[in-house]
This record gives sequence, C-alpha cells and structure tokens, in this order.
Amino acid sequence: MVTALIAFAVMLALIFLRVPIAFAMGLVGFFGFAFLLDNYGAALAMVRAVTYETGSEYNLSIVPMFILMGNLVSRSGMSQELYRAAYSFLGHRSGGLAMSTVVACGGFSAICGSSLATAATMSKVAMPEMKKYGYDPSLAAGSIAAGGTLGILIPPSVILVIYGILTEQDIASLFAAGILPGILGVLLYMAAVRFTTWRNPAAGPPGEKTPWGERARALLGVWGVLVLFLVVLGAIYTGYATPTESAAVGAFGALVLALLRRSLTWRSFLDVLYESAATTAMLFVILIGALIFANFINMTGMAQELTSFALSLEMAPIFVIFFLVVVYLVLGCVLESLSMILLTVPVFYPLVDGLGYDLVWFGIMVVVVTEISLITPPVGLNVFVLRSVLPEVGTGTIFRGVTPFWCADIVRLAIIILIPGLSLWLPSLFYG
Repeated sequence: MVTALIAFAVMLALIFLRVPIAFAMGLVGFFGFAFLLDNYGAALAMVRAVTYETGSEYNLSIVPMFILMGNLVSRSGMSQELYRAAYSFLGHRSGGLAMSTVVACGGFSAICGSSLATAATMSKVAMPEMKKYGYDPSLAAGSIAAGGTLGILIPPSVILVIYGILTEQDIASLFAAGILPGILGVLLYMAAVRFTTWRNPAAGPPGEKTPWGERARALLGVWGVLVLFLVVLGAIYTGYATPTESAAVGAFGALVLALLRRSLTWRSFLDVLYESAATTAMLFVILIGALIFANFINMTGMAQELTSFALSLEMAPIFVIFFLVVVYLVLGCVLESLSMILLTVPVFYPLVDGLGYDLVWFGIMVVVVTEISLITPPVGLNVFVLRSVLPEVGTGTIFRGVTPFWCADIVRLAIIILIPGLSLWLPSLFYG
C-alpha cells in the first residue's frame, strides 16, 4: 500500500511539472514494476505486451468509429437543426434559449459521444442567439459548458466504452444504463436555468414565440439525427449488431448524411479524418500509459488491501461509496476526465465489486462525477474549451455561470447512488 501511495504522489508531481499525463503514468508504472520485480527486462516486456495488446484489441476499434461519427456530424450542420427544433418549443419562455441549448446538447450528445466536441459545436450555434436577446453571458456560457458534459454519458459514449473495457463489463448494458441518467441530467439542467431566471429574470429574457407550423418543420429537420440514433443504438439493443459493428455503421451513416447535405468538401473530409486520427492516437497513448500504471498498482496489492480495509471497518458499504465520490470530486479539481477514470477505475472497481455493488451502476456513477469535474475549477476542461471558442467571455464569468448546473449534478449524483434502479432498469429490461 505504501509503495502504491508513493507512486501516486510521484505521478501527481510529474503532472504538476507539466509532464503529459500519459507519460507520467507510463514512466511511474514502468519504473515501479521494475522496482518490485528488480528486473528491468520484465518491465520492458510488460510495456511491449500492453502496447501490442491495446493496439490490437478488437473492442477498442469502437473508439475511432464513434470519434469519426461525431466529427462528421459536427461538420454536417445537424447541431443547428437540433437547436432550431428545441428553440421552436422553448425559446419563448424565460430562459428558454438556455433551455434549448441544454436540450440540443443532449440530442447532439446522442450522436457525438464527446463532451468537448458538443460544447465547442453548440457554442457556435447557441451563443449568437442568446447574445441577440440580451442573455447574461454567465448563464449563456454556463448552459453551453454544462450541456456539453452530457456527451460522455448519453450513448454512444467513448468514456463508457473505455470503462467497459477496463472493468470487462458489457458495453451495450453500459449504453442502456446511461440513457435515463442522461435524460435526468437534461431535466435538472433545465431546472437550473429556471432557478437562475427566477432569481434574476433579466439574465434570460424570453425570445419570440414560434408558430406551430414552423415547429412542425423544425421537427422534420432533425430526421437525420433521429435516424442515425435509432440505427446505431437500435442495432445494439436488438442484438442485430455488436457495439463495434454499430459504430462502423454509425460512422458510415454520418458520412452519407453529410454528403446528402452537401456539407463536405474534399478538404473538410481530409480535416475530419486527420482530426479523428489525432484524437484516437491521443486516447490510445493515454490508455496505454494508464494500463502500464494499473499493472504496477495491481502488483502492489493496493486494490485487495483497500477491499480488506473497507470490510474491516464494518461500516455500511454505502459510506464507502460516498468516500469514493469525495475522492473523485477532489481529483476532478486537478485532473481531466479521461485521465481520472483511467487512473482510478482499475484501483476502485475491485473494491466496489467486493462490496457487492453492480459495476454497471458504478460506471454510471463515475461518469456523472466525471461530468462534474468538466465544469468545476480549477481544471474544468469544458470551461477552457468554451473560453477558447468564445474569447470575449471571461473564465470567471463561465465558472460563475456553471455553478447552478454542477449543483444540479450533485442532486443527480445523489439520486443515482440512492436509487440504483434508475441506471439498471433499462439494462435489465433489454438484457435480463
């Protein structure tokens, strides 16, 4: 246990010294492994095996496919149609444009799977409209940053795929488990907008009311999003295709939709391929570093010692879960989301499994905590993505705007912990 804690401290020190997280985890894992075995040859063999097995893992091919699908969707202009449809029903209400942003982010997440891409894309669509109607910049930016976090929970989600591979859980079950908590997140974010405008009506003045005819046309405009969502997830839930096969179909479907909409040129298509390849490479390097570190941590016996310690305390298992939540919330203040999951899940999931909890439920809980980390200071990755896209809005303004939303996330997290059925009902319905 002491060796593992020292390793964590060294790794965090390297991160604070601006060593990339992948290399910090990989270096500590390699030298720690070599130290425990007193054999650098064995450590090099372990690194070689992890790199080869990760690169050749068939299930991980789902990651580049979903990334490619999300990038094609971003270039196809579907985000504008989603926002237009949500605006037509909600825009005339107090705070309606911010609510429309949240709903559109939820819809975009269902075909994108990336929080950062959702936040960056929706900022270009929603921010000009909210500026037009005089929205408070903090509410406008806060609703975009918070809405973007839904991208890692509402399926398809790259984070859930990686969690499933790390814990050997069925990816289709994880996707099903994320649906209801994702919808709950949208509703609670809308409630956060309503609370903000109740306290300060000038923060979110109503827009123009849309006639029913235009509402119907706006709904017809999202047919592409709906078809893509139903094809990808429908094939998974009906058992007609594996998640990996569905991801490939989704990427091809997104390409077809982009071509039908004439939103792709050869140049933009090459940009999409390059961006997808770069993102995939980054994720794989981080994953390899995390697995090297996890192999070392497993050798120290830290997971087993944590389980034994938790059981020796003779406290209710739910208190252990609450303690893990606090750990995640603290780590979320200094680590970005993917690194946090890769770093902690291999250590914590044996403990949670030993306490008798369902690992699918735990995965949803971890992702929701990770969503909170995306909008809380000082890291708040979604906040800084938004800051780069909207340089005229200050970082402090965005952090102030997301406060009601992460408070809503705390409520959602409590509901998920206390009512596991919210996450597990759909997986049990689809897969028994």
